Amino acid sequence: MPPKRRTTIADIAARAGVSISAVSFALNDRPGVSAETRLRVQEIARQLDWQPHTAARALGGAKAGSIGFVLNRPARTLGTESFFGDLISGIQLGLAGTHVGMNLLVARDAEEELATYRDWWRGHRVDGVIVIDPRRDDPRLALLTELGMPTVVVGSHPSPAGSAPTVWIDDSDATDTVLRYLLALGHRRIAHVAGRPEFEHTAMRIERVRSFAAAGDLDDALSVPTDYSAEAGARATRELLSRRERPTAIVYDNDVLAVAGLGVASEMGVAVPADVSIVSFDDSAMVRLVRPAITSLTRDTVELGQRAATLLRAQIDAPAPLPSLPGPALTLSVRESTGRVRAAS
Repeated sequence: MPPKRRTTIADIAARAGVSISAVSFALNDRPGVSAETRLRVQEIARQLDWQPHTAARALGGAKAGSIGFVLNRPARTLGTESFFGDLISGIQLGLAGTHVGMNLLVARDAEEELATYRDWWRGHRVDGVIVIDPRRDDPRLALLTELGMPTVVVGSHPSPAGSAPTVWIDDSDATDTVLRYLLALGHRRIAHVAGRPEFEHTAMRIERVRSFAAAGDLDDALSVPTDYSAEAGARATRELLSRRERPTAIVYDNDVLAVAGLGVASEMGVAVPADVSIVSFDDSAMVRLVRPAITSLTRDTVELGQRAATLLRAQIDAPAPLPSLPGPALTLSVRESTGRVRAAS
């Protein structure tokens, strides 16, 4: 995808009706132009969204030699979720041997993430970005398209034709795998401790739980949204296990939530898996080291990041959006946290 042309001092000079050297004097606050000309040039530069130090690189067609990656998650969750560390490691593997670096930023909110993309592109600091946690009608993707910035999405389904490509893992299919396994064990009261429902992958998981209930496979379809933190996972689990008719199985959207839920079950004297089975959508050392070890969906997140970085490198040099690519296959790793429903249940 060719980069969108950036404003140069030649553009400002043409609009202002002055020489390029006069624009340079005005923008660098040097003598040689009148105060009136200086103000007019600076106002035109603001209107055209010109940024200092960008022009020389843009006119020369030079690349920034870096890609961007913004994480918009609560900082307290990033240190405990191995997914992000594995994904970043994979991105670095995809850049290995290319002399291309990565700009990484943890955003406080959606507005800061959007502002970061604008600043990176206008400042010629990155050649493209990797975006995670896509949403329906995602304002980030609309902005990146407007900017003309090469983009690759890590998501749950292929992108529409002509849109930024996605490296995808089907979260509907992943949810089906988990629910069918639990149904085969006799579970019909299955709860879902979810992440943020505005994320496409979370919405897809919630929808599949509801679909199973609508088809009569489940007695109830309960998804509890959280911010992915251990505190929220513990709170949701405590509420579920305090119900008069509590679930016989709980599925968690990540390992932090699952381990927090396992701790609450122990605290409340609810045996795992005799009284409640536990499954996680992630699979890290965390869920393999606790006792009982937690049944999880296993995916190669490092490979996922590597594929995204490799696709972005190709997208930067491509004249149009490339096709989406499937991510690594998912497998269900069955461990001691799941078992058949007891007759009393």
